[in-house]
Amino acid sequence: MTRFLFNKMLVSMQDRYDYDVGYMQTMLQTDMKAFLKFMGFQIMSAHKGNLPTEVLFATRLRAILWDDCGPCTQLVVNMALESKVDSGLIQAIIQNQLDSLSDDITVVIRFTELVLAHNPEADELREEIIKRWGKTGLIAIGLNISASRVYPTLKYALGYGKACSRIKVEEKLVSPNEKVFT
Repeated sequence: MTRFLFNKMLVSMQDRYDYDVGYMQTMLQTDMKAFLKFMGFQIMSAHKGNLPTEVLFATRLRAILWDDCGPCTQLVVNMALESKVDSGLIQAIIQNQLDSLSDDITVVIRFTELVLAHNPEADELREEIIKRWGKTGLIAIGLNISASRVYPTLKYALGYGKACSRIKVEEKLVSPNEKVFT
């Protein structure tokens, strides 16, 4: 019965976001303990802290782009659109159009990519992050960067990471630009 209810929740997510939940269904059917631990992780990945919605999704989008070739990024785009993030802003974040972004978004994008590259220049931006959103904001950014990497990694490990696709922002197809700050 528990598996049935969890699967119903997964199918609802699949229908809501047009996202393949097969890897989660495999975990649910194969190893309930692993699935329950993964569900606990979902709570961490939803942490917003005190970040403005646009800053939160800038972090999530740039982090997911680091490891994903489409489906997980599309999920984050769909969630951002659902959260009322402007489609033009989403497109600019995906394409790293830093000149067209606010200073807050640019700082968080640069910080996210420097952290993912393990570049020590992130130290300088960390202080800027703390000035803007405090340590609470820094923690939220860190959790979101970390969380964004788990999904594509787990999908690839389980054999579900083979489908690459372009990103659709409303009705426009968008190709991500390469990482800028490595």
